[in-house]
Amino acid sequence: MIEKTAKAAGVCCRCLTVRSDFPADTILETAKKSKCDLIVIASQGRRAPSRLLLGSETQKVLAGSPGIGAPLTCILDHSQGHTQVTLSKSGDILKREGKMKSRLALAVSAAFAAVLSPGVQAQTWEPTKNVEFIIPAGTGGGADQMARAAQGIVAKHGLMKQSILPINKAGGAGAEGFLDVKNAAGDPHKIIITLSNLFTTPLATGVPFNWRDLTPVQMLALDNFVLWVNVKAPYKSPKEFIDAVKKAGPGKMRMGGTGAKQEDQIITAAIEQRTGAKFTYIPFKGGGAVATQLVGGHVDSTVNNPIEAVAQWRGGNLKPLCVFELKRMPYKEKVTTTMSWADIPTCKETGLDIDYLMLRGIFMAPGVKPEHVNFYTGLFDKVMATPEWKKLMQDGAFNTTALKGKEYADWVAREEARHVSLMKAAGFIAGQ
Repeated sequence: MIEKTAKAAGVCCRCLTVRSDFPADTILETAKKSKCDLIVIASQGRRAPSRLLLGSETQKVLAGSPGIGAPLTCILDHSQGHTQVTLSKSGDILKREGKMKSRLALAVSAAFAAVLSPGVQAQTWEPTKNVEFIIPAGTGGGADQMARAAQGIVAKHGLMKQSILPINKAGGAGAEGFLDVKNAAGDPHKIIITLSNLFTTPLATGVPFNWRDLTPVQMLALDNFVLWVNVKAPYKSPKEFIDAVKKAGPGKMRMGGTGAKQEDQIITAAIEQRTGAKFTYIPFKGGGAVATQLVGGHVDSTVNNPIEAVAQWRGGNLKPLCVFELKRMPYKEKVTTTMSWADIPTCKETGLDIDYLMLRGIFMAPGVKPEHVNFYTGLFDKVMATPEWKKLMQDGAFNTTALKGKEYADWVAREEARHVSLMKAAGFIAGQ
């Protein structure tokens, strides 16, 4: 509507929608990239939610505009049937009146007045058919359990009209799932839960995929890793375990993990680099299988996620030595008769200076619309507010950090750079 009204007045106009947790920064960055002549900030009514934008964020835009070429800034306050227009340049008010005579101001004012009028309401998008929830990992692992838990919560509480269908596509260390979503450009009925194979799979295999090929939606949580051994093993600390690995000789002790050149093997390689111990790494299809192999004595240790091994720990078959976190997990309710998650020391405090957290987040296909992303961020906000989700977070000892928008994308970019460094050090990058 804005474009149509502006063009009718002879004003060249291009509209785009950007979702951000930092409005002022994003407005200024977008204006600079687009070489805008005019920045427009608008609100409807004194009580409208968007009125909040006309406070500190507007001040930031006015203060920052000189640094991007001092474009003209137009503040439109639409309330009680009229639009007040304020023009500013370089942070100084140039003109403030109810009706502007310039063709540009009139066009912008008319367009926003139409858009902000009470009779015009944005249509909320929602799925029109079942949504495929792609899991780029095997059954029983942390990603699988989280995706199916979310699906169950949505169904139980009736959070959407259509159904969510979890589908495991673990082939090629998750490449099957990522490529499926990448190739579904513009399809809002397909979402994917991601773990660190978002980075590790393309780096290790050379598969033509990068996280930027997808649309970031929301971080649900971060997953911990714990150094586990069989309960019958004599080790009481990571130091005792590492000393035993060294004493046994290179390759004599077996570390089980999910996939090859993925998170578990990256942590194993980091342990080797830090301590000089040498393992034989044995890959399995999922974290559930890894825990089962450790219980059966087929491997000597694992670095499984808490949720993948909690049942075996509670059952008295496994014991944790340390968690690869910078601080202890906060959950103090007893899991066994003697220990809670909070009782597990960090690896760093025991002398093993390694920390690693794994993403549990949602992405969509490329080319989806902002309203599609908004639907799923709203949906998962509702999921994360339920008691079932909070219980999952405690049972699985998750780090409950949750991000969306620019914060989420920036975090993912930093983690990608970190994984490049980790995998280079381990020699895991394809063609290295």
